[in-house]
Parts: sequence; structure tokens; C-alpha cells
Amino acid sequence: MPAYNAEATLERTFRDIPPGLVSEVILVDDVSRDRTAEIAQRLGITTIRHAANRGYGGNQKTCYTEALARGADIVVMVHPDYQYDARVIGAMVTILRLNTCDVVLGSRIRTRREALESGMPPWKYMANRGLTLLENLVLGQNVGDFHTGLRAYTREVLETVPFQRNSDDFVFDTQFLVQAVHFGFRIGDVPVPSRYFEQASSINFSRSVRYGLGTLGALLRFVLQRWGLVRQKAFERADASVS
Repeated sequence: MPAYNAEATLERTFRDIPPGLVSEVILVDDVSRDRTAEIAQRLGITTIRHAANRGYGGNQKTCYTEALARGADIVVMVHPDYQYDARVIGAMVTILRLNTCDVVLGSRIRTRREALESGMPPWKYMANRGLTLLENLVLGQNVGDFHTGLRAYTREVLETVPFQRNSDDFVFDTQFLVQAVHFGFRIGDVPVPSRYFEQASSINFSRSVRYGLGTLGALLRFVLQRWGLVRQKAFERADASVS
């Protein structure tokens, strides 16, 4: 759980994780200004606190590095803001264990009606649809939601993708999936109910524009790498010792 100011929603998210499915829950607190870390510790969650705010991507880097160090075979990332229904984690893990996919995403958009009725702002829905369509075309995938905050990875994916070289900002997510495609990992998704409410984290319009431009940049770098026009460290296998 990459966390920032999640005291109002953390416990509800944690309680939705299917009992007995997860061997350990790790929360990385990115210098929250509320009681997120204290609540996590009360719930028995392994809690790591950053000394300085590192951003959303930087938070995930710590999450994955710590999970690998603790011997995880499958790692699920879920935002602790209760936007995603964590009860579907069991289905995601099963798909990975069956070796059907290497990466499983929770798709918020089964239909347009459901997405909008859940509270997703219309402008965000349109941006998501446009970017996801472009990403599927460029990357040769058929994923319903490239921009979800509920994701599951096998250990091999996390040991191969050089995520430490990615941005510390929100575009980290896109960069990671682009790299996963580059390395030939199989990406699938499952429908996940989502909720939009005041306490659920969401970036504003201006940051969304930056994120969208960053996504286009990640796709362009993928194309340049695939065509052999530029060689980039972001597409070189990670050193397993870093993990």
C-alpha cells in the first residue's frame, strides 16, 4: 500500500482484503500529515515511513523493494484510499498462480455507465478511454484500464523491470507497464468495482494533464526503443541484486 494521508480509508481497505490470502501487508507512508502510520501499526500492518516525501512513484519503489526483500512471490499493489474493491485480489492472485498472466490489473471500466455512476468525473473517463485506446494500439495489448491503482505482479516481473529508473511521480505506473510489455510479460485484467468520494485520492486537472503528457512520452520512448532508434536504460533488465 503506497500511502499518503489515508487515515480515513485505510482500515476499510485493509478489512476488504480476503482473510488468509495475503501473507503480509506492507504500507509505506510518504510523510503523511495525519495518523496513517499509527493506524497501520494498530492494524498489524508492516509500516515503513519515508523521512521525506518521495512522491507516488517513489513510494511504490520502496513498496516493491521491501516486498522482494521479504521473499514475496506475488505482490499486489492497492491504494489504501478505498477507491478499489480489494475483495477481487483473490481472483487476481489466482490468475497469476495459474500462470495465465504475469501482470493483472483491476479494471474500473467494465461499461461506461458503471464507471460514471461510480462517480468517475466525465473528463477523467474520457481521458482514460483515449489514453487506454492509444496504449493498447501502440503496445499491442487489449487492456481495459491502463491507469488503475490495483495491480498484481509476479516476482519475476518485479525482478526484471528496472522500476528504480522510473519517475517518482504518477507516470511511474505507465512507465512500468510499458517496460513490462517490452520484456514480453503477459498482461491481463479483471473488473473491479470502484468508488469516488471525498476521501478517495485523485489528482487534479493540471496534474492529470502532466500525467497524460508523461504517458505519451513513455509510449514514444517505447516506439523509439522498439524501432532501434534509441537505446535506453529504462528498457535494460534490472540487476536482480538491486531488489
